[in-house]
Amino acid sequence: MDILKKIIEVKKEEVTLLKNNFSFSLLQSMEGFEKNSNLFSQKINRNSEISIIAEIKKASPSKGIIRGNFNHIEIASEYIQNEVAAISILTDKQFFNGDLKYLSDVSKLSSIPLLRKDFIIDALQVFESKAYGADFILLISEILSATQISELTEAASECGLEVLLELHSEKELDKIDFNRNSLIGINNRDLISFDVDLNTTVRISRLIPENSLIVSESGISGRNHLDQLKQINLSAILIGEHFMRSQNISSSITEMKEWCKR
Repeated sequence: MDILKKIIEVKKEEVTLLKNNFSFSLLQSMEGFEKNSNLFSQKINRNSEISIIAEIKKASPSKGIIRGNFNHIEIASEYIQNEVAAISILTDKQFFNGDLKYLSDVSKLSSIPLLRKDFIIDALQVFESKAYGADFILLISEILSATQISELTEAASECGLEVLLELHSEKELDKIDFNRNSLIGINNRDLISFDVDLNTTVRISRLIPENSLIVSESGISGRNHLDQLKQINLSAILIGEHFMRSQNISSSITEMKEWCKR
């Protein structure tokens, strides 16, 4: 069984456990549900620079522990102080050493838009995301049908959440209603082989409607990468491992912002 299939099997078990412990009404009664969402789409700087979504990510299945000296509050504080456009938070425990607590903790620090990055397959997970402080959620087209994408997008809309809809290949394009999903993530990492190729963003972006907001994800760490991505109409980049491996996150953000200038 490849890693993606293994993750989804675990997620199905987690959703069953979630349904045994929480209802939609219980999640709606939680403090985080009362917070007005900060829409990431409104934070994108369309003119002067490519926006940065900075990620809090301790580990991954392919790389193991990425940041040993890990403190999610300290990392988030550096991101906030350096005025990134949004923060992405890994909440998957088993494969990425994440935690929903990271999301709720960071939501108390600032009004900066927060992305819950996980493998969301059920509407109750969407409501859970809102309850724990997310402003937008990741949906992965490769693990969802067109119907599921539509239903989960509708659930997000009910909660006041935006959706970052991620794809990895041209094969996923037919599933997407771009009138409903205009915030599109293109992941340069193949979820089966874990190989990274920035040409994935360049290639797929040319097949996406011009009014879409495109976020390039994975493998971005140098000026040459930004120069390559500037040839397309790119709205934002999602940076995880590069910042997590940095000895000085603030300096790395300053450097990345310079590279992001159009």
